[in-house]
Amino acid sequence: MVNLPIEYSDKQVTPYGGMSLMKRFIDQTGIREHLKCLDLPQPGSNGGYAPEHIVESFWLSIWTGASRYVHCDWLRYDKVLQSIFQWDEMPSQSTYSRFFRKFSQKRNTELFPALQRWFFDQIGVDNLTVDFDSTVLTRYGEQEGSVKGYNPNKRGRNSHHPLMAFVGQTRMVANAWLRPGNTADSSSCKSFMQETFKEALKGKKVGLVRADSGFYTEELLSYLEEEEHNYIMAVRMYPNVKSAVWGLENWVSLAKGIELNQMFFSHEKGKLRRYIIVKKRVDIRPKSGGKELFEDLPGHRFSCYVTNLDLPLDQIWNIYNTRADCENRIKELKDDFGLNSFCMQDFWATEASFRFIMVAYNLMSLFRHFALNHHNRATLKTLKSYCFALGAWKVNHANKTVLKISLPTKKRAWMNGIFEQISNLSPPFVYSIE
Repeated sequence: MVNLPIEYSDKQVTPYGGMSLMKRFIDQTGIREHLKCLDLPQPGSNGGYAPEHIVESFWLSIWTGASRYVHCDWLRYDKVLQSIFQWDEMPSQSTYSRFFRKFSQKRNTELFPALQRWFFDQIGVDNLTVDFDSTVLTRYGEQEGSVKGYNPNKRGRNSHHPLMAFVGQTRMVANAWLRPGNTADSSSCKSFMQETFKEALKGKKVGLVRADSGFYTEELLSYLEEEEHNYIMAVRMYPNVKSAVWGLENWVSLAKGIELNQMFFSHEKGKLRRYIIVKKRVDIRPKSGGKELFEDLPGHRFSCYVTNLDLPLDQIWNIYNTRADCENRIKELKDDFGLNSFCMQDFWATEASFRFIMVAYNLMSLFRHFALNHHNRATLKTLKSYCFALGAWKVNHANKTVLKISLPTKKRAWMNGIFEQISNLSPPFVYSIE
């Protein structure tokens, strides 16, 4: 076996020449200028980084693969990438830490809903479907709010238990709150919904609300009805619900191994509402969701949903099932955007980075849809492999600096097409619904 000889060079190159696409896209969105208008923590000295520079650098670090603060230092040595974004240098890990530690509950509450509202104001889509969910972020240190609670994947480990809201039509995050790991599922849910509707999505019509069973309380159902929101919500199988389901007759067959039914049910001191029940045979549909509720009816799983919609049973179930896409959004945020790992000792600092990650996700989703329209379902991991991870270097040509991107001839027309597509974009982005 013959090995190629090794030589070294001082030539400055970047493995992320394709990020020039993202830089130009950010320019078109105008978000950098909006960041300057927000109450972001200011530097402690005249020589400090501008806060919008820190935020944008943080996003860039995530998009290029950082999942911890220490990873953000990698890009400090990439002078070509810094030139693409017109920066002299990038913040260090300690700079990010100092910046996020300046965030407080008050600042987070005032800043992030306003940032999300500005973001959705740039998108021409209305009559939104909003999906509410929660997730668990396992922690491995001693962080505020990181305590033992519900953690199905890492039982007994400390965790945070955030709330999240997604816009179904755009596959984007509408709002997100960090919560301590021992927080009950329904805790703060009404306040979270109110902030989502009244602040983050202010001015947008909400056509449908979907939520998992953690949101199933009389308080939240009543609130949605008072606000005249249509809803479909998964139901917790409390003993009285279970008892009512057991007495049902006249099940309607939907497909092999699936039957549907409905009932009108109320909890004590609650309102009479419509409930849709799904019964599935385990032997025919072994991967189907739901719970086995009755010893006298083995091999069957049940799911239940409450709604104020007057639609056929199968439509209610099918509409709710499309909500599963938000689980894919959460998975991508954890796998590709470092949602599990950007964590600090201070709770509000952690929440600030957590909520900035949501904006980074939304920007990438917007880029996917408008710059790469036929690839708008591609994950960040996929985009890095075929779009962003392109070797590049700078050369001086005719008294101007030019970025040279290493790309096969047959793909250059495709890349030029994306650049042209971006140059023609400007808010509001009129979102086409698939």
